[in-house]
Amino acid sequence: MTSVSETKVQLGGTRGGPDVATLRQDRWWIQPVVTVSILTAFIIYSTWAAFQGKNYYVGAQVHRDLISPFYSPCIASDCVAGAKSGFALNGWTLSPALLILIFPLGFRLTCYYYRRSYYRAFWWSPPACAVADAHSSYSGETRFPLIMQNIHRYFFYAGLVFNALLTYDAFRAFNQPGLGFGVTVGTIVLTVNAGLLWAYSLSCHACRHLCGGQVKSFKAHPIRYRFWKFLTPLNAKHMNFAWASLLFVAFTDVYVRLVASGAWTDFRLF
Repeated sequence: MTSVSETKVQLGGTRGGPDVATLRQDRWWIQPVVTVSILTAFIIYSTWAAFQGKNYYVGAQVHRDLISPFYSPCIASDCVAGAKSGFALNGWTLSPALLILIFPLGFRLTCYYYRRSYYRAFWWSPPACAVADAHSSYSGETRFPLIMQNIHRYFFYAGLVFNALLTYDAFRAFNQPGLGFGVTVGTIVLTVNAGLLWAYSLSCHACRHLCGGQVKSFKAHPIRYRFWKFLTPLNAKHMNFAWASLLFVAFTDVYVRLVASGAWTDFRLF
């Protein structure tokens, strides 16, 4: 006769783990600290840059056509000469960036990857794997304000529009007033910035779902399948593109700002 053994399992304890915060012995806290530091620095810098309202455009006086991504498209009524778009919002005299940044920042704020990052880093919900949650209850994203995360797909559509505008800015940068076609460090910076933003958007989970979501048979939708197949490897690198594009868009604004202020020279390569 075979004996049967029983093991009693008792469920309980605090949400997210045992009564101790964690049993991990490694430096698990480094990643959330780094995340907090980088995101906080970006928020502080972008807020400061948005309220400056100057040094965001390098124009014909130095044979350039470079505009900061924080200020494009420049649709305020007092945009500097050369930076103005085809239309302007009459009566708006504050910084043009205040009209623009809400869309790309809204896209990043509601991004699936960034949500995971700042939930862990700022709210410790939870801060890392096998580490206790800092909150005693959990409601997911079903209550205000987190329920607003569901509008991510709409910010994604708006982000595509801004990517197209920044790509146009990059092409414009190659036409240098008074000199004609040419390549400078600035044109490369604007081009790389546009490329990284496209990579970040196309690797987005919402983009992949738009192409392949709710499709019961890829055989019946060959075009959508091709897009889905192309985007899937990009989706695996979404985290990398998220950080690279975030850091580089800030660098692009810094570069344009320093050239516009005269602190840096935008060297012409050919």
